[in-house]
Amino acid sequence: MHTELSKRPVWQPIRGPFERWPHLTDLLLAILALLLTLLMWSRTGEVLALQSLWDVAAFQCGFIGCFALLWRRTHPWQVHTVVLAAMLILELGLPVDGIVALAFSLYALGRYEANTRATFIGVIAAILFVAIDQNTLVEPTAGGTVTVMLVWALWYIGRRLRFRGEYLRLLEERADYLERERNAEAERAVAAERTRIAREMHDVVAHQVSLMTVQAGAARAISRNNPEAASEALAAVETAGRQAMAEMRDLLGVLRPASDAAALAPQPDLDDLTALIEKVRLVVPKVEYDRQGDLESVPTSVSLAAYRIVQESLTNVVKHVGSKASVYVSVKKENDCLSIRVCDDGHSTAEPSGDTKFGDEPSTGPHSGPHTGHGIAGMRERAELLGGHLHAGVLAHGGFEITAQLPTATGGR
Repeated sequence: MHTELSKRPVWQPIRGPFERWPHLTDLLLAILALLLTLLMWSRTGEVLALQSLWDVAAFQCGFIGCFALLWRRTHPWQVHTVVLAAMLILELGLPVDGIVALAFSLYALGRYEANTRATFIGVIAAILFVAIDQNTLVEPTAGGTVTVMLVWALWYIGRRLRFRGEYLRLLEERADYLERERNAEAERAVAAERTRIAREMHDVVAHQVSLMTVQAGAARAISRNNPEAASEALAAVETAGRQAMAEMRDLLGVLRPASDAAALAPQPDLDDLTALIEKVRLVVPKVEYDRQGDLESVPTSVSLAAYRIVQESLTNVVKHVGSKASVYVSVKKENDCLSIRVCDDGHSTAEPSGDTKFGDEPSTGPHSGPHTGHGIAGMRERAELLGGHLHAGVLAHGGFEITAQLPTATGGR
């Protein structure tokens, strides 16, 4: 019931029989106008007896003028012209006064005529005709003045109803437009949220699985000679797996209904970089972390994007360079900009994985591989969404560097 009410237009009049069948309504009005005209003529003479040619001509003029109302909705000024012509012919030589159809044609002229010039010319012509017929211009009388004012009032009522109908129609169109825009905006928001969740999922899974892969390989290599170290490596694999599952559960919890009471863990920020670096050092011991500036004042959206960029960059180092690499991570807040730099020396003891993350950058050495990854594209998208930029490329000594500039003045939008 609520849905039906919300879909109703802004203005919906009560549609009775006359509104449902407009052609039948016009036919009834034409018949009514002819009957009233004949009733008026019956009081002034014996025209209805049709005893002369003039009586027949007067009856034909009345019939044509009244039944022209059948086209009053589609051709209002033409119908009004026919009615005025019939009145003029009756006035010039026939023994009757006029026809009642003039009142209906005046209303139709104001209500249905879209051409402003045509409707003004029609009402002025009717006023002049009535004024001359009543001799109001020479000898103004109360009856003549009231008749002229009645002509104007009939047209004005129709005109005001037309303006109101146009206004309400515009309101309905605007309401429909706003509803379409609201639905389109909701669809865009859903698509953006799905993209964000996919990006977050990619960052979480890629980072944790990379750590688990390297640690599991190390555990297999040292399991015979150093079972104790292998056990520690496997414990680290288990921890990384549990954390990956927890983060995936939090991200997928966004898709659950609002009635689900499961609380979501807060998104990571720049304060969590220290823990991230420590976790990476379990696999790549040589990781230097430089933190400068007032990072506490960085907006939440920028802080999350910076964390994900550093996380993805370190994931690439683990996957494509290995545990022998030396990595430098710098996060610096200067004025209204957050600068991020992650670089490695490119020293690797293993062949790079085929699942490269540097597919959109030409590269050689340890970072080279099939152009199938989306890591840099995702990081660049994060930076550009915040109004910043990101650059990734191979260094002269064979290492790889990722730099990003994120504005903090508008990053909280």
